[in-house]
Amino acid sequence: MDFTEKTIKKDYKFNGEVISLRVDTVTTPSGNTATREIVEHPGGVCVVPLDKDGNVIMEWQYRRPFDMNVFEIPAGKLYKGEDPLECGKRELEEETGMCANTYIYLGKMLPTPGFCGEILHMYLALDLYEGKINRDEDEFMEIVRVPLSELVDKVLSGDIIDGKTALALMKVNEMKNRGLI
Repeated sequence: MDFTEKTIKKDYKFNGEVISLRVDTVTTPSGNTATREIVEHPGGVCVVPLDKDGNVIMEWQYRRPFDMNVFEIPAGKLYKGEDPLECGKRELEEETGMCANTYIYLGKMLPTPGFCGEILHMYLALDLYEGKINRDEDEFMEIVRVPLSELVDKVLSGDIIDGKTALALMKVNEMKNRGLI
């Protein structure tokens, strides 16, 4: 069955630097009319930087919507027209001061598909070497190295609650278990 909805009207309520909010009027597959609140977002990239000793470079970063520090992998917003891999390389170095010789694409994820159009591209970074930290003026974080196996335990126990981090770490762990990396 085709569940596609036909857009009748798009009404923008807010246009910001990072997001826009619109309300769509649609026709559903049953022929009824409904409204859909949509957050438009340019998308982003996250990177699992795995060192030669099996440690992942992680960040503690304050996240305002939740008024708490969140344990996560390096990530950032795509600029309009930016290549996701280039974004990942930029964010990894800016936030952690690390670069990588090898990047492996882990796929895409939809963080909140019920209302947000954001797509996150996930990468594994290997063969790490030191670059230069160059964080934004309003960006504050603590960088730590944690064994991948310990991070998997933290995902399973619910101590890591960031979706992109949990999914990317579990993918990398499974790749390691299958001998793919």
